[in-house]
Amino acid sequence: MALWDAVTERLADPFSCCNRNTTLLYLGVMGVGLIFLSRRFRQNASSKNLPPMVPYSVPFVGSAVQFGLNPIEFLENAYEKYGPVFSMKMMGSVFTYVVGSDASALFFNSKNEDLNAEEIYGKLVTPVFGKGVAYDVPNSIFLEQKKMFKTGLNVSDFKRHVPLLIAETVKYFERWGDEGERNLFEAMAELIVLTASRCLQGEEIREVLNEEVAQLYSDLDGGFSHEAWLLPAWLPLPSFRRRDAAQKRIKEIFFNAIQKRRTSGRHAEDILQTLIEATYKDGRHLTDDEISGMLIGLLMAGQHTSSTTGSWLGFFLAKDQALQAALVDEQKHICGEPYREVTFEAIRDMSLLDRCVKETLRLRPPIMTMMRMVKTEQEVKGYVIPPGHQICVSPPVNQRVKDTWESPNTFDPDRYLNPDTTSDTKFSYVPFGAGRHRCIGEQFAYVQIKTIWAVLLQKYEFDLVDGYFPETNFATMIHTPKNPIIRYKLRQN
Repeated sequence: MALWDAVTERLADPFSCCNRNTTLLYLGVMGVGLIFLSRRFRQNASSKNLPPMVPYSVPFVGSAVQFGLNPIEFLENAYEKYGPVFSMKMMGSVFTYVVGSDASALFFNSKNEDLNAEEIYGKLVTPVFGKGVAYDVPNSIFLEQKKMFKTGLNVSDFKRHVPLLIAETVKYFERWGDEGERNLFEAMAELIVLTASRCLQGEEIREVLNEEVAQLYSDLDGGFSHEAWLLPAWLPLPSFRRRDAAQKRIKEIFFNAIQKRRTSGRHAEDILQTLIEATYKDGRHLTDDEISGMLIGLLMAGQHTSSTTGSWLGFFLAKDQALQAALVDEQKHICGEPYREVTFEAIRDMSLLDRCVKETLRLRPPIMTMMRMVKTEQEVKGYVIPPGHQICVSPPVNQRVKDTWESPNTFDPDRYLNPDTTSDTKFSYVPFGAGRHRCIGEQFAYVQIKTIWAVLLQKYEFDLVDGYFPETNFATMIHTPKNPIIRYKLRQN
């Protein structure tokens, strides 16, 4: 077992291998588990016009290695060569990418019975969230669960959230002192969990977020990996065992918090209370197991988006001192000097900060690829996509298509002042998805990130360390900044 552990620990990212030996190791170990995992793709040998296939030289593996080294560059090159619809083989499966607003409309306007999400994401998220929620239930039940969340994510709730967000942020950054250099991504990851739990999940959940839960969360978060996507959940990989143990323990902690709320008789305006009181259409209440699973999903889904976006935003501002100063001036204009209390209305009126968040999400969206399993034959741009293909949209590629975006690789928040930009990007700007699958936490994420950075810009000036702007870490499913160390000092004006 010790040898198995040593080998499987190296499987953290089979698509991001950086040398030949590592590649061979990955492929050798995965071969045992992947032979029977080959997707149910059966290429239609008829005269139907299938999308062009990106060439590859290694059977079964396909383009996995090249894609893993730099997926954005790989897809952009394929788009330039083949156009808005093309396929690639990877680990025995066929992935068909649709690029740009027109082609992506098929993906975002589809019905679940035609392009299915559960078959893609179920095996990845069910071991993390638990059974009976999200992609482990029929789509109709999942939609009911999402609707329950929506009732706790409205403007009246956001107004209550802003003071809580400010209090958690001020308290957290007291540990930073007057100046120094810190890992911004680690700080954001911790703070996002604290603020999300305080605002959304209730005091009972927030008060148990100690060092034990932080480690459990880290182990649970390790379940979102490439091997978890590719391999059966029951394999005895060390990361899988840690994920399963963490999921069991966190549920126990959440069970106790739920029971504490039930027995106290306290009524609070938060999502925990919403879920306790919610019923399905048939009148059935949620079980404590369902509530805990949904709370885990709520915490983890938002954490990835907000912590990654909040970190990248910090580096874009540190790189552009003039923009940073303009944001401070905007806040002084809205909140006065000395600063008055920052309210939801003030956060809403910070339009430049809003555009900076939006532009950060365009250039550095957390999610690399959104996927669906094709269940019924689809047509797009003159091509036929048969059942068994996995159809994909890549937000970072869609959001830099030259036909839609002027100077697509430039960080320019003012591009959204142009009416043409805001009207032509329906499916070319999709950091939170679109259509029926759009993320329900989008507005809370904006309030959360903007409030945190409003506080930080009041307190600190930020700068890059020796001019270093982080590269993108492609070794994880969420594209985080590499070596995310930022320099800061107390603001003097």
